[in-house]
Amino acid sequence: MKVELAQLAGRDGDTAVNLQRALEVIATCSADTQLIVFPETYLMGFPSASSVGTVSEPLDGPAMSAVQQAVRERGVAVVIGLAEADAGRFYNTVVLMTPEGVALRYRKTHMWATDVGVFSPGDRFATCEWQGVRIGLLICYDIEFPESARALGQLGAELLIVCDGNMDPYGPVHRTAIMARAQENQAFAVMVNRVGSGAGGLVFAGGSSCVSPFGTMLCEAGRDECRLTVDIDMSQRLEALCDYRYLDARRLQLPGEIVEHASGLRELIIPAQ
Repeated sequence: MKVELAQLAGRDGDTAVNLQRALEVIATCSADTQLIVFPETYLMGFPSASSVGTVSEPLDGPAMSAVQQAVRERGVAVVIGLAEADAGRFYNTVVLMTPEGVALRYRKTHMWATDVGVFSPGDRFATCEWQGVRIGLLICYDIEFPESARALGQLGAELLIVCDGNMDPYGPVHRTAIMARAQENQAFAVMVNRVGSGAGGLVFAGGSSCVSPFGTMLCEAGRDECRLTVDIDMSQRLEALCDYRYLDARRLQLPGEIVEHASGLRELIIPAQ
């Protein structure tokens, strides 16, 4: 699977500019690119409690509709983040969008300090199969909790995709975390972070990367805007599983109801606390 990591700067609260940049990336990707991954809440940037009601959109809103049209025209899939509005609530959301539509939606479950009071947490983890690979989605702070990636592993994920909005001085934290999450779940992991500055003086750390099921870096970006392309060879995952399988050997299983849908979607519903 050929994946493009779109490590970009963004503008908080400026959907028009962010959307245009995303559309340009989709339009100019390599002919053999199958999947493009963007940073966390890339379409809207990071809203505040006072602006989230204005900038957020439903999944069928104008920004996502424009992305869907571009995806169909280019014949590629994208993973992209947005501030989602749904039934009076707002979510930090990432979707896997294919030419056929939204294949997978994930709402961030672990709220970072700037999410609190802005977004509601999601209540489930999910995976779906695309191009013969079972994919799971996470967002930023989620990867600092081993249980998040383990939930996707428990749902059969072979490729973990993380849309990131990690800032200084925490870049090394996510570099360590993404390698650990890949290795302990024996899955590929792709993490795409934002760069540049944001509201409140934040400086985003970049460092987008792809990690093998052995926990080794296959590619890693610096701190500037770039578009990295990586070819993921799923046979490496079979090699990682050859001698031992962590999921089979574990003594504890995460709580929650696993739901299998006819579409191939698998969900782990988080128990109420």
